[in-house]
Amino acid sequence: MPAKLQLYYITDRTQTKSRSLEDCLAGAIAAGVDYVQIREKDLPARTRLTLTEATVAHAERQGQGTRVIVNDRLDVALAARAHGVHLGARSMPVGIMRRMAPPGFRVGASCHSLEEAVAAQAAGADYLLLGPIFATPSKLQYGPPLGITKLDEVTHQVTIPVFALGGITPDRVATCLASGAVGIAGIRIFQDCDSIQDLVRELHAQALEG
Repeated sequence: MPAKLQLYYITDRTQTKSRSLEDCLAGAIAAGVDYVQIREKDLPARTRLTLTEATVAHAERQGQGTRVIVNDRLDVALAARAHGVHLGARSMPVGIMRRMAPPGFRVGASCHSLEEAVAAQAAGADYLLLGPIFATPSKLQYGPPLGITKLDEVTHQVTIPVFALGGITPDRVATCLASGAVGIAGIRIFQDCDSIQDLVRELHAQALEG
């Protein structure tokens, strides 16, 4: 039996269309998404803390095991009792964050090459978001998409979980899993859909069919 598909929702309140970010988060948690990353970088720390606290509380009430991750801000994550922090290219180095974080606290890293992925693992990252795998408007600054071949190369060179990020659609899930990814990550795929619950069911179905 194939490994369970893991889903990683990254928030962007500017792309939620007619729904509020809180509604999107509640829907994702109710649907059983494995991770939600509070990415709202431009929010003041206090506002981001309030949002994260509410998300953690909601995840605990639902009891489905959704982990709440905060982009960059270790202080916010710890104060809100979140499960981890995610680091980008301009964030604090993974090794420093790993030494600062308490035991059991997850540290993730965004990577755009094999070299970055290997370095992040060596520094103590618990998981990687690798992308963009496919073309996507939000990742144009990172150049051409890496493609499935690069995803396969990275997943065979590191031992920590790798999530495929960038241009992910339901029909691409099986291909990503076949290339060694543990799951998929994204913003638009979770926020552009009519129903996150229906999307999650479709994603898991596509993974099983693959």
